[in-house]
Amino acid sequence: MLSLDDFKRAMSRFASGVTVVTTRDASGRHHGITVSAFCSLSASPPLVLACIHKQTASHYAFLEYDGFVVNILSEDQEHVSQQFALAAENKFGGDPVLTEGRGLPRLDGSLVTLECRTRATYDGGDHTILVGEVEHADIREGRPLIYFHHDYRRIKE
Repeated sequence: MLSLDDFKRAMSRFASGVTVVTTRDASGRHHGITVSAFCSLSASPPLVLACIHKQTASHYAFLEYDGFVVNILSEDQEHVSQQFALAAENKFGGDPVLTEGRGLPRLDGSLVTLECRTRATYDGGDHTILVGEVEHADIREGRPLIYFHHDYRRIKE
């Protein structure tokens, strides 16, 4: 049987973009966490999925509200990734937060923001799999922040 350590070591060799997934709870309080388990799922309809660890303090908010935003981080947002990876009460601290439409928090400076309506949730072991239909996308020029083998990386041209 594969050990947990070997599984984690193997998965650390998969390069991924870095996202912060944000939402709000029923009282309107903003929540967000750094997520590397994110991908597109379907082009028609436009669906994405993100996996949220069940032990994170914000987990309930992603189930409570019927929407979320995927903020795909740009290469100059490493500090944002680190900030939202912490178990802190107010992760939004000094970073600008934009809200429009449904009042979901979006992080200013992100390479892409995808505003999603939650279509389904699934049990994924120690994570909950969120499937969202993308209702709006803001796209900026720039380069993504990459995570590989326990460290942040940048694309070099």
